[in-house]
Amino acid sequence: MNLIVLKFSLMEPFYLLFGFLIRLFYGFFGNYGVSIIVLTILIRLCLIPLNIKSQKSMLKMQALSGKTAEIQRKYPDNKEKQQEEIMKLQRENGVGFSGCLLPFLQIFFLFPMFRMASAPLRYISQVSSENINAMIALAQKKDIVAGGRALVETNHIALIELLNTNESFLSECISKGYIAMGQMLNLDLFGIDLTSVPSWKPMVIISDPGHYVPLLIFPVLVLLTTIMSNQLIKVLKPNYKAEKEAKAREKANPARKGQSQTPGANDSAEASMKMMNYMMPVIMLVTSFTLPAALGLYWVVGGVMSIITQIIVYFMFTKPYELKKQELEEKKANAFKKKKQDDAASSETGKKKKKK
Repeated sequence: MNLIVLKFSLMEPFYLLFGFLIRLFYGFFGNYGVSIIVLTILIRLCLIPLNIKSQKSMLKMQALSGKTAEIQRKYPDNKEKQQEEIMKLQRENGVGFSGCLLPFLQIFFLFPMFRMASAPLRYISQVSSENINAMIALAQKKDIVAGGRALVETNHIALIELLNTNESFLSECISKGYIAMGQMLNLDLFGIDLTSVPSWKPMVIISDPGHYVPLLIFPVLVLLTTIMSNQLIKVLKPNYKAEKEAKAREKANPARKGQSQTPGANDSAEASMKMMNYMMPVIMLVTSFTLPAALGLYWVVGGVMSIITQIIVYFMFTKPYELKKQELEEKKANAFKKKKQDDAASSETGKKKKKK
């Protein structure tokens, strides 16, 4: 219990910051859903420098692949020494590990966004915890229920529903000073209630299709954006085309097995990554049916921003790197071809002199 209290107290400044930002955007746009969209875009824009840094590190690692392979050949039976030398090589060449920080921050930001979706009265409307508890106690004293949902301090969805649907309860809360009319927010996006949890159950959807059918758009879009983002990560990564061609050669000739892997790669790591690409969209889809639609909206906008960022980073860094690499390889091939021709010409000249 103490750990839960500590976690909430440590995160409280972030909850208050996110609440302030959404309140600021709500005051400007007058729409809760649009406020979440703007905040999500702002978060993703702040993460772009990390995306760029991560991509630069990846390109540096690709450039060091030859030296990495040499280390692996030098210490074939000593994995610990291999790792030590590879880490040293990466440090000396300025390869960072911001790629590990990026997923962590994306997960970290979910916690304050979840609080914005589940506890908007406290963090967006700025109703005190004491007043929220007082309203819950009043509803329990009068034996008022909110569609079967539990009234709890940490999740305001049931209380908000009660305030929106029971005029006498709202009037009494206002008269007692628990809440002001100005603190009542319209928590929707173009008519879609973002405090509601989407349902996949046919009987629930049929019971109120006008309410539940529009909510299905969020799980569907979460699934699509997650799949698209995962595919772009795979397709836009450095050397994707070369790896794909190598795999095609492996398939045609099993004797070539292993040449499609980058140094340090292995079948189990590749299989794990492939499994994650399949599992992640499913996990995201299932999760979107268990949380308020506001979280689904956050994931959808975040997914779209991730796709846009990947495309921008690809054209800014990955593509120029690949073009430069291709140019160098062509120069190397032409130089080798010219040397071969020169050697052949010298050999032919030597033969002619001997004949004379």
